[in-house]
Amino acid sequence: MLVQQFIDGFCKVLNVVMALCLAVMVVLVFGNVVMRYGFNSGITLSEELSRWLFVWMTFMGAVIALKEHGHLGTDMLLGRLGPAGKKFCLGLSYLAMLFICWLLFKGAYQQTVINLGSTSAVMEVTMAWVYAPGVVFAVLGGLILLTDLFRLLTGQVRDDDLVMVQESEESPHGGSGKA
Repeated sequence: MLVQQFIDGFCKVLNVVMALCLAVMVVLVFGNVVMRYGFNSGITLSEELSRWLFVWMTFMGAVIALKEHGHLGTDMLLGRLGPAGKKFCLGLSYLAMLFICWLLFKGAYQQTVINLGSTSAVMEVTMAWVYAPGVVFAVLGGLILLTDLFRLLTGQVRDDDLVMVQESEESPHGGSGKA
């Protein structure tokens, strides 16, 4: 499917961009610490740019986690349902998540537009860049969710994949019941 190939390719690009953001953050913060303690000066834009990169990284990581079904969840109820009940609940959860993406898009878009004329204190760049990752996530997340919902409605999801939650690494394994 063409949309799925686009999403996969875009998530690979997001992984690279996230790695670059993290590298820039490390260099800026470490450089700022060295400059402050070693030379009694600092990199002025270090804190602000690092904060903005962190916001962007968080939303980009959320897109990738959504695509890979890597968000945590609970399957206590779903594990007891049959395939039809699991499909219904999964479809309902996709609709709820799409609604939340719409709300996020609407609010982040409004904030982006409102802050187009405001500039940051240090970098003097439009503050819209702080709110734009919410718009980007809502669009990409909505696209991923619509693709997954389409796959569910057309019967392309196997019964084994109907419970799309990631187990915690701290949870007990093997069904021993020990915590």
